[in-house]
Amino acid sequence: MAGHRIPHVTLKGPSVVKEICMGLTAGLIAAGLWKMQHWNQQRKTRAFYDMLEKGEISVVVSEDFCRGFVVLATEPLPPE
Repeated sequence: MAGHRIPHVTLKGPSVVKEICMGLTAGLIAAGLWKMQHWNQQRKTRAFYDMLEKGEISVVVSEDFCRGFVVLATEPLPPE
């Protein structure tokens, strides 16, 4: 009965190919999310300038300009 052996899990080192694949996948996911955020910001900016050009909105400097506040008016400014 002295010959019984208990199997143990053999520990292996890191798999280089697996690490590269995981790194590439994580990088591509992060880049995709970054690019989607960039496209969304571009769309918002483009919509703002289109509405500004059409006269749907106007930018009005408030009395608190020294504090850096800018107010967007939803009505067009009267012609001067």
